[in-house]
Amino acid sequence: MPRYFDGDYLPPKGRFAICVARFNGFITEELAKGAVDTLVRHGVADADIDVYRCPGTYELPGLVRRVTESRQYAGVITLGAVIRGGTPHFDYVAGECAKGIGQVAFSAAAGTPATAVTFGVLTCDTVEQAIDRAGVKAGNKGSEATLACIEMVNLYAKLAATEGRKG
Repeated sequence: MPRYFDGDYLPPKGRFAICVARFNGFITEELAKGAVDTLVRHGVADADIDVYRCPGTYELPGLVRRVTESRQYAGVITLGAVIRGGTPHFDYVAGECAKGIGQVAFSAAAGTPATAVTFGVLTCDTVEQAIDRAGVKAGNKGSEATLACIEMVNLYAKLAATEGRKG
């Protein structure tokens, strides 16, 4: 009979960091509010939540790397909003941000202890799409990234508990 391991939404152990870009702040602040609210509703104390702000989405990967390397956090939620304009700037910023955060998430998962990193960066064609994803019509993507982070923190804890019990 196979064993199955899944994360869950039980109150997670550990501290959480929310890394949020200030650019497009009318969107990102709503994402951050959704993230904080979700953590609190899932049993994380206010004192166990730190919010870091950086200038823009392009700067997020560097910030997230520094935060994860501190080994203070069980989970790190990344939040930003890149809205397409009339130049290729959107493609460069969105692509480099996603690639950078993905690299940090991969490294942080291998650390001891493992740190869960989730991606809550909106990449939208219009301002209206971004507004919808920040809590108007399509839910709050900051909240969704936080739920994923809680689940991964709990899954990493289960994996750590099984290490050394092979055989």
